[in-house]
Amino acid sequence: MTKTNSAANIPVISITADCLPEAWEKAVLAVWDNGFNIKTQYDKATDPPSKDATVMIEVSDPFREPRIHKNFPGGPEELESYRQEVVNGIHDHWIDPAAGKWTYTYHERLFSYSPVEDIRDADSPKPFQNVDQILYIIDNLSKSGHSRRAQAITWMPTADPFTDDPPCLQRIWCRLLPNESGEWTLNMNTHWRSRDLYKAWFMNVYALTDLQRQIARAIAEKRGEPVHVGRYVDISDSLHIYGSYFKEVKAEIEKMRSSSFRERAWETTHPAFEMMTSETREKLARDPDWFARAKG
Repeated sequence: MTKTNSAANIPVISITADCLPEAWEKAVLAVWDNGFNIKTQYDKATDPPSKDATVMIEVSDPFREPRIHKNFPGGPEELESYRQEVVNGIHDHWIDPAAGKWTYTYHERLFSYSPVEDIRDADSPKPFQNVDQILYIIDNLSKSGHSRRAQAITWMPTADPFTDDPPCLQRIWCRLLPNESGEWTLNMNTHWRSRDLYKAWFMNVYALTDLQRQIARAIAEKRGEPVHVGRYVDISDSLHIYGSYFKEVKAEIEKMRSSSFRERAWETTHPAFEMMTSETREKLARDPDWFARAKG
């Protein structure tokens, strides 16, 4: 009898946290300790394999303070620029595949989804009518509080399989639930095919939960009654830490394991965070590309 090899399975990890920075830390530690070691198509020959897992993260109160992690790769300026990119579409003008520029933004796919015919066609792709999927979610939940159909997608099968950087975010799903007082609470799930845990997750979730809050406000206005922001659940098929920056991650993990979480977290009212965020908003209002120009 021939002995067969045991199956190679991506680990499945579930995490619950009270706030965003706590969730990021727990996820980094869990994937580092339990992730599957696997190479990626982006590795250099000398890079160690990445750490990879399928992960579901529940943030019970995405606006509970502290909301900011001081050590996420980036800073208040980049965080605010990215938030406005996702929620307000300040970089939608960068979309120009014919010129070799971006093929999409999350804002464009969510607020103006326009499926095209096969982009490999030699002729110019023919767009269909744009669909504001976020407005659909707002209208749907304003009319039917118990609906399970309030969702928005990003994937475009006629375009995304053939691009170098297809969307990581795949779907947003929202639902209203009544609390003990009968007031509505908006829950949100997001689904991702692939995700850079260390360098992208925190900014992704900071922006998406801000969108969750804006959807709740819009529904409240339409319904004429309060709508609270409820739990946020984040599901990634592949949540990974790339081997190319293991040295940086190891240094951060040492801090996570040797000091108090509160030493690494900021409240949004922290003077330094407030000042840098306010200045960034003023600069982006004058020039949406300000931060990109500053980074070169």
